[in-house]
Amino acid sequence: MTDDKLLELPATAVAAGIARGEFSSEDYTRACLARIAAAEPIVHAFAHVDEEHALAQARECDDWRRSGRPIGPLHGVPVAIKDIIDTADYPTECGSPALSGRRPRQDATLVSRLRAAGAVIVGKAVTTEFAYFTPRGTRNPHDPKRTPGGSSSGSAAAVAAGMVPLAIGSQTKGSIIRPAAFCGVFAMKPSHGLVSRAGVLTLSRTLDHMGPFARSVEDMALALDAIAGYDAADPDTRPLAPRNFREIATEEFPLDPRLAFVRTPVWGEADAEARAALEALAEELGETCFSYDLPDHYAEGWDAQQAIMAAEMAANIGPIADRGGDKVSPRFHELMAEGRAVSAVRYLDALKLRGELRTAIEELFQQECTAILTLSAPGVAPEGEATGDPVFNALWSLLGLPAVNLPLLQGESGMPIGVQLVGAPGDDARLLRAAQWLTARAG
Repeated sequence: MTDDKLLELPATAVAAGIARGEFSSEDYTRACLARIAAAEPIVHAFAHVDEEHALAQARECDDWRRSGRPIGPLHGVPVAIKDIIDTADYPTECGSPALSGRRPRQDATLVSRLRAAGAVIVGKAVTTEFAYFTPRGTRNPHDPKRTPGGSSSGSAAAVAAGMVPLAIGSQTKGSIIRPAAFCGVFAMKPSHGLVSRAGVLTLSRTLDHMGPFARSVEDMALALDAIAGYDAADPDTRPLAPRNFREIATEEFPLDPRLAFVRTPVWGEADAEARAALEALAEELGETCFSYDLPDHYAEGWDAQQAIMAAEMAANIGPIADRGGDKVSPRFHELMAEGRAVSAVRYLDALKLRGELRTAIEELFQQECTAILTLSAPGVAPEGEATGDPVFNALWSLLGLPAVNLPLLQGESGMPIGVQLVGAPGDDARLLRAAQWLTARAG
């Protein structure tokens, strides 16, 4: 199989091919590294890549398989890691000169779990500065004049450019779903607390989520199987029985899912092309999709999300920004000032509203629908470096609901328009199954 054909394979097929001995992890990793070398001067998806180290990991995987010992579900599969996630063998600089040269002593929990599943950690993907808005040079693989989104810029771009089949990113407001939409790849923000954040730069304990970028729904489920689960080092994870996300994602629905088409109070922020495209999809789905208007008080969710994020980021990263001085962007210093100005009353009111809105949305899932259908972003990736507007993601991050981006629509420019499905809290497996159903139906 040629390198180009290898690099078209989804992660599930890569893992299966390596397990059967159809090709080696070293061969596949070399193909990825060759694609990185060719595309990186334009895309700039990686903050750190060590070719020899990646190949050494791949050779170790091949030796292990040939020995006849049991292998993990991601055995020999290259994965890129967002550069706010600690790795013992690569720097973790969080997209900031203020942390240049920072070398963690141990892996983040999710990285340890990826290694235990057999993954090859090929490098660190670019993040915006401290996973906020200031970009670090990554470009959209479909059109280098356009943004890849952020803050998981490199993770989305690396998968979209065929550099790796899987990457890991984070979302506090819109940093997984939005770049996935702009770059035209599958991605998932799991339920809050499903994936450990131990060893990851803490922006907001209330809002931070970790999740995968991939080439298919089944690939997302494969990655989630590896990284999800309880971790005593993250107090928001829960000691629940493990789920087989991949198995559930590929099951047939006993009945067609019911999707609630939710425009949200910010529908007017989307451009006409994106609105028309999603409305046409909802109409095509017929009786399986119905329109639903969120109650008026949900409009307060966007301000609540911003208050919580700004206050918690100021508490967690403010001291680093202060020490960094002019190595930290003015925009980030402004966020720290905003967060420090949030009163205790406003912060506690925002947390209270979060709980009320979450309880109310659970009733929608229990009584009427399998998942919410809405936009992932206001439209196609805009031109320029600005990472785009997370307005269609903030509410779901506030509520901690699982969400996926499905690259099902296209603008007149040929650029992707993302479709977002949002599930009930803790119901990630069912959301993946609905995403698989919708992908097959819309395809």
